[in-house]
Formats: sequence, C-alpha cells, structure tokens
Amino acid sequence: MQSIRNVAIIAHVDHGKTTLVDKIIDECQTLDERTERTDLLLDNNDLERERGITILSKNVSVLYKDVKINVIDTPGHADFGGEVERVLKMADGVLLLVDAFEGAMPQTRFVLGKAIELGLKPIVVVNKVDKENCTPDLVQEAVFDLMFSLDATEDQLDFVTIFGSSKQGWMSTDHAKPTTNIIPLLDAIISEIPEAPYRLGDPQMQITSLDYNKFVGRIAIGRIFRGDLEEGKDYMLCKAKGIKKKVRIKELHVFDGMGKARVKTARSGDICSITGIEGFEIGDTLSDLENPEEMPRISIDEPTMSMLFTINNSPFFGKEGKFVTSRHLRDRLYQELEKNLALKVVDSSTEDKFDVYGRGILHLSVLIETMRREGYELQVGKPQVIFKEIDGIKNEPYETLVIDSPEEF
Repeated sequence: MQSIRNVAIIAHVDHGKTTLVDKIIDECQTLDERTERTDLLLDNNDLERERGITILSKNVSVLYKDVKINVIDTPGHADFGGEVERVLKMADGVLLLVDAFEGAMPQTRFVLGKAIELGLKPIVVVNKVDKENCTPDLVQEAVFDLMFSLDATEDQLDFVTIFGSSKQGWMSTDHAKPTTNIIPLLDAIISEIPEAPYRLGDPQMQITSLDYNKFVGRIAIGRIFRGDLEEGKDYMLCKAKGIKKKVRIKELHVFDGMGKARVKTARSGDICSITGIEGFEIGDTLSDLENPEEMPRISIDEPTMSMLFTINNSPFFGKEGKFVTSRHLRDRLYQELEKNLALKVVDSSTEDKFDVYGRGILHLSVLIETMRREGYELQVGKPQVIFKEIDGIKNEPYETLVIDSPEEF
C-alpha cells in the first residue's frame, strides 16, 4: 500500500507560498512535457494572480520517492477563515512558511494557532533568504517563541527548520549553504510529517470542502477517515440535526498532480472527491449504509456584514456588461452559493434587489470584482453590519482584539 503524507501550507499573504508549490510540482515533474507551464499554478483565477492572494483553498498531489504527498493550500487572510479550519482537518502536518525579512505575521498566528490546537506537526520554512538585510536566525527564534506562546507541545516545538528561496528554487538546512534544488524540503516532509494512518473498519469520510462543475453539479471533497470508499456503491450521508439519507457514489477521484485521477476505490488517509451526491453540506459525514457513524461536525464562521446588490438603473445602463437583468443577477448570486460557503443571499421586498451577506469587506469585494469580469452589471450599496436578535435583545457583532507583547514592553 502506498505511503501518503497530507501537508497543509500556512503563510501570510505574499510570503511565497504559491511559488513554493510551483517548485515542488517542478521538482517532482508532475506536469508532463506537453502541458503549458504558467507561474503561480495554484492561483488559477485572474483575481488571485493579480492580487497575489489565495482566495480558495486547493489541493495538489505529487509523488516523491514512491510516497504520495498531498499538498493542501490554505488562504492567508482572516476573511477566508471559514476555509482554513476545514482545510487543516485534512492534514497530518503543516509547512509554516515565513519571510526571512518580515518574520511571522499576525494572520499567520491565527492559522498556526488552529494547526497547533489540532496537534499537527510543523516544519518551519524560512523563505526569501536572498533578500537584503534579512535575519533568518532571528526569524527562527521568533517562530519558536510564537509556538511556545500558542501552547505547542514539546514534540511540536522540536521542529525542523528549512531555509531557502522559492523564487530561486533552492532549500537547505543551513541558510549560509545554498543548494541547487528543494530536495532537503521534500526529505523533511517525508521524515517529519507523520504518515497518514490506514484505519480498518466501516468507511467514514467528512466533507470538508466542495467544488462545483456545471456538468456534474456539486462535488464533495474530504479526507477518508476510516475504511475504503468504492465507486458505484451506496452509503449513508449523515446530515445536521440527525437527518440520514442514502446516497450513491457515481464517480470517485483522487488528486493526481494538478488534476484528478478517477479510481474504483480510495483508501483511508487519502483525500478524494466524489460526484453524484445530492444535497450535502460541509461537515456532513459519508458513512456505512448499515452502520452509519457521524463524525463531530465542523462549524463555518458566520457572515458579519451585508451589502445590497441591485440591477443597474443609471443612465449608463448596458454600456459595460452583457448580463443586466434582475434574473441574470439572481441566477449568478444563487450559483455562487453552490461553492462560496460563508456567503448568504436573501431576496428583498422587490425582485431586483438582493441582500448579500459575507465574512468581510475583502470577501464581498472579491465577489463583486469576479462578477464584473464575467460581464455582470450591478449596483451595490454600502456595507452594513449585521445585527442579530438573541432572546429578544438586539445584538451587534464586535471584534475582540488581543494584543500579545513580550513582558518588557
């Protein structure tokens, strides 16, 4: 049976995470010669490439020394925090990528805290050591202090540090001794990240993320926790509030390079995607038909602000876009709900206005920009904070700010 490592990459925006994944793909020669090569392979929509941010978490799988390494990309921004927790549930270890000049940033702390809580083993990668005035050793110490303050275990604090430059394509255990490739990093992943365990028993898989394809509909993605899944077989889908529903797997895929490979069976410990299941939600468990067992549900962060989306009724109507009617707008917003989990759309009193709820300014602005590029014309109102009534009392969301600083300050 093939050995598997599931590793998530954690990094602040623009610390070189997507470039590093490119180099891993190149080193393992995942793309064959016929495939056209572009930079920033994982940032596969134009917005992600231009802004240099990862919005959607994605999976890529490479083969190194006969070991399958599933690399799970995570967004670095708290507005996409709903993505982060679910993604980490699929991993057995994390690569913490930090800039040798900037060090660990606040957003990194947020994701790293979640990874340490889940007991994942970290490997620290100090990137961009080719920058002027960078301090790799100080950054390594700062990361140790950060993990210590996040209550990491002794095993987690005993982490391996790899230094290098993703851009120049080298990694080394000593920043003063550059190498010519990133093999030291791949070796560290195989030696440090625990192997994905194969658990015998009735099959169990939690749906932790989803994909959407207009030909097959929604695709469930998750890690098989126990047993094996088989194509064409019936399973029980355990939903919220104790609802259970019989479903059949039409197609089963595992991740292979940048794409997916169709398989007849998938083993526990691997990450797979399933088509043919209707009406599933994130957090649902796919389990044995005769003996269904539900896994603890994962919660998704709730929306905190709303914006009004309406059709364009200004004198410049129809000048820019080709989709201008309320039906176009409605269909597009409801289509977005299929894959954008932290989003909520509510019809208003008139048919050309929609209240759209999201996690934050960045979350909503990415949606607006994406729709604009697709040729939709729309007007938006200013963002409003969402009020909630709890036990008859009006409540307003607020952010808790925690400032951690060394004692001498």
